[in-house]
Amino acid sequence: MNNTTITNPVIWADVPDPSVIRVGSTFYMVSTSMHSMPGCPIMKSENLQNWELVNYVYETFEDNDAHNLLDGKGIYGKGSWAASLRYRDGIFYVCFSSLDMNQFYVYTTEDIENGKWERSVIQGLHHDPSMLFDDDGRVFVFHGNGDIRITELSEKATALKPDGINQLLLETERDGIMLRAEGCHAYKINGYYYLFFIDWPNAGNKRRRQLCYRSRDLLGPYEHKLVLDDQMDYWNNGIAQGGIFDTSEGDWYAVLFQDHGAVGRIPCVLPVVWDYDWPVLGQQGKAPKTLEVKLPSSETKPLVISDEFDYGENRLALHWQWNHNPDNGKWSVTERPGCLRLTTGHITNSVEFARNTLTQRTEGPACVGTTVMDIKAMKPGDRAGLVSLQYAFGSVGIQVDDNGDFYVAMCVNGRVDDGQGEITVERVKYEGDQIYLQIECQFDNGDREDIAWFRYSSDGVNWVVIGDPFHMQYRLEHFMGYRFGLYNYATKQAGGFVDFDYFRYVSLI
Repeated sequence: MNNTTITNPVIWADVPDPSVIRVGSTFYMVSTSMHSMPGCPIMKSENLQNWELVNYVYETFEDNDAHNLLDGKGIYGKGSWAASLRYRDGIFYVCFSSLDMNQFYVYTTEDIENGKWERSVIQGLHHDPSMLFDDDGRVFVFHGNGDIRITELSEKATALKPDGINQLLLETERDGIMLRAEGCHAYKINGYYYLFFIDWPNAGNKRRRQLCYRSRDLLGPYEHKLVLDDQMDYWNNGIAQGGIFDTSEGDWYAVLFQDHGAVGRIPCVLPVVWDYDWPVLGQQGKAPKTLEVKLPSSETKPLVISDEFDYGENRLALHWQWNHNPDNGKWSVTERPGCLRLTTGHITNSVEFARNTLTQRTEGPACVGTTVMDIKAMKPGDRAGLVSLQYAFGSVGIQVDDNGDFYVAMCVNGRVDDGQGEITVERVKYEGDQIYLQIECQFDNGDREDIAWFRYSSDGVNWVVIGDPFHMQYRLEHFMGYRFGLYNYATKQAGGFVDFDYFRYVSLI
């Protein structure tokens, strides 16, 4: 077996709240996806360095005005949080809670890479849940923020168990803590119950850190230790929240994440050793930037892709996610072969509330997204183009005035500074039937700012910068790293459309 060198972060993109398991020699990971659809992405790896996107748990999980982005607010910052991935007796389980629905969801499948998922819904919020299958076959969920509860599920984890355990398990520290313990990952290993948490003190290093609680008895009492408090030389942002797992060779590792500015929350792999049945994470208390693992080398598969939109059926590559539930009657990759067609539906005043915005992640340390758009069928009041999407978004695209004149414009979100809708920073009269659009994102690596630049071209060769350099901000209103988005929406009348001939992506590593 060849060794693999792991370089942290293993994915320099927004993959928050990772939950990792091993089945055979393959590692699987699920991540938070909030308002992006399809959701709960499943990734796999043979060596913990190279991760491939293979499936999603659901296409959509609710159908209402908020999830459909029709209520003027959406589910930004809500949706599915902190999913837990587990495996037992040939069945994969993913569970998560939804803050906006106040419900707990359990999905199961026998085929994690290709299968359909069956869902069960349990009332009540089970914050940051972790599922645990005990040795006697009983099923528990540990959940909560500070006050940690244990709830027993039925044997197949489809409902609460009648008369099962459902109680406060323990209370984590309060004094000097800004964010009490949450993000549980629960395990039964060598006779101990282990509960891993993240918390955030307002004393000491004042950064997120990883805790471990353990007990030989399910209901405690639990003792605890600080198992990692490190920021890997990045702005005192601690690496924490995640769990542990072993390899088929018996080595142990953890996957945790680090808040990394506008690009989002990025996963890191750390070695784990055991000391008197306590897990010791990292190397000499630090998260290593590189480490060697006794796992085979493998081909790198991209998380973000270029796409010529050349599809035989009306189904997109896995790398794309819609911003909220799509209106499937208003998009197509087959109506005009080789193009993504977005047709306007409901009326709105901002790309933030435009349905059918098609997104992919951005990646650090820098990346560029480029598209070309046929604009002949746009109607007065229409807005279409390319956006770097977060609450503080920046976009470059076409605006059609009421009199039918076309302008290329760079816009930002006026709501960030207590305004309303989009604010046009700069716009220029535009002649022509198509336009090339480009956004370049540069992400901070501890020595610079998170900046985006916006450009347009009439021929794809000669580019013009429009608007100001844009300071990207990771904001909790959306709670997600920046994404490239292709959009088209109407401010006056529905029915106009644009055709995107391609989306081309370059990672500037």
